[in-house]
Amino acid sequence: MDVIIDQLTHSFQLPLEDPILIFSLILAIILIAPLLLQRIRIPGIIGLIISGIVIGPYGLNILGESLFVDVFSTIGLLYIMFIAGLELDLNQFKVTRNKSLVFGFYTFAIPLATGFPVCYYLLDLSFNASFLTASMFATHTLLTYPIVSKLGISKDEAVAVTVGGTILTDTAVLIILAVILGSHEGDGLTQEFWIRLGISLVLFSAFMFALIPRVAKWFFRKLESEKHSHYIFVLSVVCFSAFLAEIAGLESIIGAFAAGLALNKLIPSSSALMNRIEFIGNSIFIPFFLISVGMIVDVSVIMSGPMALIIAGTLSVVAIIGKYIAAWLTQLTFRYSKGERLLIFGLSGGHAAATLAVILVGYNAGIVDDNILNGTVVLILFTSIVASFATEKAGKMVVREMEDADDTELLKAVKSEQILIPIANLVNIDKMLEFAVLIKNSKSKNPLTILTVVPNTDAAEKKIIKAKQEMEKFISETTASDTHAKVKATIDYNPASGISRSAREIMADIILLGWPQKTGFFDKLLGDKMGSILENTNKTLFFADFKMPLANHKRLMVIAPNSAEYEDGFDIWVNKLAKLSEELSIPINLNSTAETHKAVLEFAKSNKISLTLDFYEFKDWDDFLILSRHITDEDFIVMISARRGYISHFGQLDGLPSKLEKHFTKNSKMIVYPE
Repeated sequence: MDVIIDQLTHSFQLPLEDPILIFSLILAIILIAPLLLQRIRIPGIIGLIISGIVIGPYGLNILGESLFVDVFSTIGLLYIMFIAGLELDLNQFKVTRNKSLVFGFYTFAIPLATGFPVCYYLLDLSFNASFLTASMFATHTLLTYPIVSKLGISKDEAVAVTVGGTILTDTAVLIILAVILGSHEGDGLTQEFWIRLGISLVLFSAFMFALIPRVAKWFFRKLESEKHSHYIFVLSVVCFSAFLAEIAGLESIIGAFAAGLALNKLIPSSSALMNRIEFIGNSIFIPFFLISVGMIVDVSVIMSGPMALIIAGTLSVVAIIGKYIAAWLTQLTFRYSKGERLLIFGLSGGHAAATLAVILVGYNAGIVDDNILNGTVVLILFTSIVASFATEKAGKMVVREMEDADDTELLKAVKSEQILIPIANLVNIDKMLEFAVLIKNSKSKNPLTILTVVPNTDAAEKKIIKAKQEMEKFISETTASDTHAKVKATIDYNPASGISRSAREIMADIILLGWPQKTGFFDKLLGDKMGSILENTNKTLFFADFKMPLANHKRLMVIAPNSAEYEDGFDIWVNKLAKLSEELSIPINLNSTAETHKAVLEFAKSNKISLTLDFYEFKDWDDFLILSRHITDEDFIVMISARRGYISHFGQLDGLPSKLEKHFTKNSKMIVYPE
């Protein structure tokens, strides 16, 4: 008994050293703290930071400095920056890159310009100390990004602009830090310094944006079925990229963000892999980082004397004012709403990792003293609290603004959207389900319906049971992406008849089918399955043939017939292709008449759909194969067709499936028959 008591006493000796006990404690905090504080309307992020203060070395000293905590918290910070890069809408970022440059300039120059005079004249610091401390005001950490992600507004333009500006301002501050250190240490800003920095940046960029995407594409293609390996690969890329950034003389957070950008097009936002990345990050790694931020806060510094209080208060106020003015000017410049202004301020108002890194380097080099270091720690706590409240309030405002703006007939319709996926064989079912997940509207509460049609024979019941068991194996993949699916089995003498009847039963809007197989002599006499389905249902049909993972495509090559805009299903296929383009971060290459192009743009504008579109006028259907000059193996060919007798139908459309099959054997392709 004494041995057990001694063991318990040793295990619970403060600060805790047993990694299992430390992990258990932090998991309990991650679970309980946000739930308790949310009851009194305090953001969960603040609960984690306050918990870190309480259990940290300057609080109850339950946790001290620990390699275990350091590793997890470091990965948490990298995770925040990685997810920010991964969730960034690259198509939108290309459009808003100039806005990011402007915001980056505002959020860098204004805090620097307001902070330097205060530090130099009011706090009476030296020139180097004033410049370094002022540059600290310009940095910010995307502490509150998990709030934005949780509210589902990470695709908002204001978020994209802020994320882009974050990288610009943090990079600029880190370069200033290198310059100040070079000047302070007496080496000077030699030509060798600039050459070394330039070469490091070029090599790092080449590795991240030329090599990493190629390796990732190869890995995902070769190990397509090993879903768990995908996550391990991604986490390895994040950590190795952060390490390479440090070797290149940059901060590790820049490497993590670059990893997110490099893998952005290969990991669609609605995919199962993205869901796993966000789930594990938001559940474990990011909360670890937020708790570690609290652990470095020493509240007692406020009580150490009036000078410490004055410096801490001054630094905190100047940091908040500088970031708010930058957000306000950004709103005026780009005519953003009040909610978006507050959102920009909330995202850019938090100071943590880069801020602490700048001041610690300056402190260790003897540029700043204890008062500035302690004041910075208080600043981190204060700005984290302000930024959390601001982001949560702004996020809810932006969500309400989006809901008010979303009052369109299209968006009303998608809330009841039904997608039917008949499966004849299991060869491409995983790609078919992935495609369905990507085009399904997140506002629709209806599950995907996977259908199998069993021949009406004596063994029909046994075949239904077997078919359902085989289909259930693939349901887990849709569940991993937070998309629900159900299996439906039906008995019919004819598969096409079973599909048509099931589509009517569930009132399907879209039917997603495999590529039509080559027809035999009797099929041509009696009517093939594709023709039978076309005749028996008037819903939008997608016939798809996937030759490679969806994320490996570089462009949607859309070919639309004359008068396609007059079909009832025009809005559906435009909406779905726009969503696919956004999910895969690839452009749409539209080949159609000028009238169809104009209709697509007007529809996108009126329904607030983001489109990255290149237009090429195409009318010569007698020479259809002329398009092959512009098509590469990595293009996804989407042919918009029409049923016989409808306004956009003409004779050449009937032979397109065989032409596409014959001349584009390596390409993924799809034929769409609008409603």
